[in-house]
Amino acid sequence: MAWHSAGTYRTGDGRGGAREGQQRFAPINSWPDNANLDKARRLLWPIKQKYGNKISWADLMILAGNVALESMGFETAGFGGGRADVWVPASNVYWGSESKWLDDNRYSGDRELEMPLAAVQMGLIYVNPEGPNGNPDPVAAAIDIRETFARMGMNDEETVALIAGGHTLGKTHGAAPATHVGPEPEAAPIEEQGLGWKSDYESGK
Repeated sequence: MAWHSAGTYRTGDGRGGAREGQQRFAPINSWPDNANLDKARRLLWPIKQKYGNKISWADLMILAGNVALESMGFETAGFGGGRADVWVPASNVYWGSESKWLDDNRYSGDRELEMPLAAVQMGLIYVNPEGPNGNPDPVAAAIDIRETFARMGMNDEETVALIAGGHTLGKTHGAAPATHVGPEPEAAPIEEQGLGWKSDYESGK
């Protein structure tokens, strides 16, 4: 949750990132990359209720990431609070021209990514984990990874540390095929309004 909050940042226009708690709102809360993070945020609700406006949602999501790392024995550099929440979705951030999730009409020429975007497809925070357009080509994936993470302000060493470390400590993908996952929060039926990503797999996994 913390990485997916911070991971929307891009250097092209300085937009995105963890500073406003935008992960709570559309369209970011409905991105396929953020599936089921609504449940993680719900786990933080008792803390938010207890402390109210003494801690913002933006800070709480990042603090949760710090606490998770520390609980696994990782020594963090500390926590820097002070992020202010917004209470409406940002309407002035350009996430791409696509109208469907996972479309990638953001390229021109020989796979030149449109500025100021960093993510390779609509609804992802960075690259497609299955490879470019779902093609498991490691060379093509490396090119996408290098460009995307550079647009997030990272060099190769930082990128490797983040990807390897993040997938060592934070991999929590479900065991069920994607066909079992229901619609995103913004497309869920009214009786599930604001929830979304309902699974009919019924295994508890």
